[in-house]
Amino acid sequence: MAMDKQKTLKILISNDDGVHAQGIRALGKALSDIAQVTIVAPDRNRSGASNSLTLEQALRVSEIEPNVYSVQGTPTDCVHFALNELMKDDLPDIVVSGINHGANLGDDVLYSGTVAAAMEGHFLGVQSIAFSLVGNQNFDTAAMIARQLVERHLSHRIPTNRLLNINIPDKTELSLDDIEVTRLGARHHAENMIKQLDPRGHEIYWLGPPGKEQDAGAGTDFYAIEQGNISITPLQVDLTAHESIGAMERWISGSEK
Repeated sequence: MAMDKQKTLKILISNDDGVHAQGIRALGKALSDIAQVTIVAPDRNRSGASNSLTLEQALRVSEIEPNVYSVQGTPTDCVHFALNELMKDDLPDIVVSGINHGANLGDDVLYSGTVAAAMEGHFLGVQSIAFSLVGNQNFDTAAMIARQLVERHLSHRIPTNRLLNINIPDKTELSLDDIEVTRLGARHHAENMIKQLDPRGHEIYWLGPPGKEQDAGAGTDFYAIEQGNISITPLQVDLTAHESIGAMERWISGSEK
């Protein structure tokens, strides 16, 4: 594909680690020579923000570099603003979130701002992918993998119309041959909260570490990463427990003892 045609492609990048994070900068650099890249990301670290929106105060947005926007808001705010205002007249070809500083495996996706940013793009009708590095060293390798997968989508669209959650092991050398398509694993409950006293003697609480892997067998994202492979998990937004609808109808009607 010729460079001038490539430059007509448009990619929106966001994250939850903040607009200055190493991961988003590596991703922007890797994608900037195959497309016109716009970065819209939180002004600070908003890890764990999940799908939260800012509803009771206005969003402040600053263009801190050409096509790089810092938002005083959540990852979901960033993508919502980008697609409904900043780029509404010329939507991007794809929304890419990350590269997250650390894994988003199993239950993590429920809390992850990185996954939430991609999910907002999916909600608003744009194919979206979330990328996470399971570590904090080899962002350039992860960005290279991200670029190759984005290029594959742009030439042969992702067939399922699903949001993709991709976790990349922290290795210096990887290729698309190292990919495993997975399902989400699961963790045990998080460990107990940590109670401390602040300098004035008031009790304060910190969230405990994430629980250890519970469902981490073959086929899960945990297992793929443990084997040194890239995990790709297609996600769906519908949380309905469809198999339980009949049982619930019988329970409500009193026909099930």
